Amino acid sequence: MQLPVLAFYAGPDQVMGVTSGIAGAIGVLLMFWNKVVGTFHKLVNKFRGSPAEPSPAVPPKENPTPQA
Repeated sequence: MQLPVLAFYAGPDQVMGVTSGIAGAIGVLLMFWNKVVGTFHKLVNKFRGSPAEPSPAVPPKENPTPQA
């Protein structure tokens, strides 16, 4: 048997600990996903120079003369 192949073996006792940690990190990320995305957008807008919030839309003026 070749020794380098055995070096890459990961048993269930090792893999379960790693996957549990990854699942916990993803769970925390998903709980605060809205905050994470908001912070990311603020950082991107800071470097791009874009406004943080879009300006409110101006409603169209109504035409005082009725058209037939």
